[in-house]
Amino acid sequence: MINIEEIRKKAAAWLGEEFDEPTRSEVKHMLEHDEKGLIDAFYQDLEFGTGGLRGIMGAGTNRMNRYTLGMATQGLSNYLKKHAINPSSVKVAIAYDCRNNSSYFAKVAADIFTANGFTAYLFESLRPTPELSYAIRIYSCDAGVIITASHNPKEYNGYKVSWNDGGQVVSPHDSGIINEVRSIRSVTEIAAGGDPSKIIMLGEETDRKYLDEVLKLSLNPEIIRRNAGMGIVYTPLHGTGYKMVPEALKMYGFKNVHTVEQQCITDGNFPTLRSPNPEEPDALAMALDLAREKNADLVMATDPDADRLGIAVRKPSGEFILLNGNQTGALLTWYIISQKKKNGELKGNEYIINTIVTSDLLDRIAEKNGVKCYNVLTGFKFFAALMRDLEGKEKYIGGGEESFGYLPGDYVRDKDGVASCALIAEAAAWAADHGKSLWELLLDIYAEYGLFREKLVNVVRKGAEGAEQIRKMMEGYRTSPPAEIAGSRVVKIDDYLTCLSSDLVTGKKTPLLLEKSNVLQFFLADGTKISVRPSGTEPKIKFYFSASTMMKDTGEFEKLWKELDDRVNAVITDLNL
Repeated sequence: MINIEEIRKKAAAWLGEEFDEPTRSEVKHMLEHDEKGLIDAFYQDLEFGTGGLRGIMGAGTNRMNRYTLGMATQGLSNYLKKHAINPSSVKVAIAYDCRNNSSYFAKVAADIFTANGFTAYLFESLRPTPELSYAIRIYSCDAGVIITASHNPKEYNGYKVSWNDGGQVVSPHDSGIINEVRSIRSVTEIAAGGDPSKIIMLGEETDRKYLDEVLKLSLNPEIIRRNAGMGIVYTPLHGTGYKMVPEALKMYGFKNVHTVEQQCITDGNFPTLRSPNPEEPDALAMALDLAREKNADLVMATDPDADRLGIAVRKPSGEFILLNGNQTGALLTWYIISQKKKNGELKGNEYIINTIVTSDLLDRIAEKNGVKCYNVLTGFKFFAALMRDLEGKEKYIGGGEESFGYLPGDYVRDKDGVASCALIAEAAAWAADHGKSLWELLLDIYAEYGLFREKLVNVVRKGAEGAEQIRKMMEGYRTSPPAEIAGSRVVKIDDYLTCLSSDLVTGKKTPLLLEKSNVLQFFLADGTKISVRPSGTEPKIKFYFSASTMMKDTGEFEKLWKELDDRVNAVITDLNL
């Protein structure tokens, strides 16, 4: 229940002299003229979750600003003083993307870290998230942060924390850091007086080392040489990929790469976009126009911190089709596994990683080729944790999640849009070398492993009221689960909050061997799978739908695709989404 008097009291504390004048002025305006804005800005503290902070920029405890960031940085610093490998010589890497205030927030963080006696490895200008992960590893840092809100709207920024392996923090460090951050009760506890001598600037030397690792992933350099003129269009969507992706493609040997120049201008207002999210078809509109002009065959877009990749491919009819994250993941998985198998590089201990809401097609490709597939919860922190556990025992060769994030190599422990661009371009070159487009290659994969139709529906609920609505929706699905959806009986429910799988036919309950997470999955008698989870980074609840069937040959695609599409749409309609 919202207590407006408590909120006004909380806001009034931000009128003190410890806050700068622009902050005091913004809070004063909300107190006097904008009660709704005041509530949203102060009804809670911006939650420092397992990945860090992410929120709308502005004054307030529920906003991303130098004070909420500062308290998070001080809490992280306090934890590192107790748990770093060498607490007397802590090193932290810092990167940032193109968003408004990102470079400023990065400097604030660097000053706080050095005020705590740490050495800060600060990138000289904006860099992709995967390069930060790489820098943490090669400079033996104890942790790293990148100032980014990934693909969120322009009003957002964030603060993502990684541990010493370059992956996002997991247990026990996640809860430990959260507790330290929550123990910071006042901005006066933030260390002041940064030491510039303890800031080490990172630049081209780190870029070259990172790109050398990207180049090592290439599986068929001779095929690229034969297809070096293949037309490629790339857009960084005003973000950090503007330099690194074209350089990676050049190093691979591609000679006909066109960039969307208007979107190579780094700008946190994203002036040419409705949303800087490569999952959204609108985001690739300018790139598609350029591809038609240049007669290119492949279109690629990365999000502002270049950890996600969206692509469009040309069909035999000449029109372009945007692939979803599952389809791109299937192409990458098939290409890596098939070519390693052809090259004799599969020794029997290789594995890929998939998430529980990503297409089961990736599992089938791996299993049919003798490669193990591990399923984890949503989020690349779970990829990194598993890779750390299996290091020296099994060999990671790839993986991804439906939300356009992929990791083709193990030198990075986060999503890598740069390397993914290079390898999907190489897969397109392989297809061209065999007289096919990437679209035709995807149809071949469907014919061999099964046709999967997946859809994602996001239900947005903003602010304090929205958060409560999302909570009630999840509660309703748990307390009163549907017995039937679109005429098909619910035969199994997996609840990752209770970590129990309930077979509704036999009544048997079995444990789910993953961490607790607010995710529900409903399995229908006709094979349809529905996954429901609140987003951890945006004010929305996400519904994932998957239906599949076997396909004898590519000639059946259109007919079977429509059947699966109709089945999924009937489920969406029945759920009133």
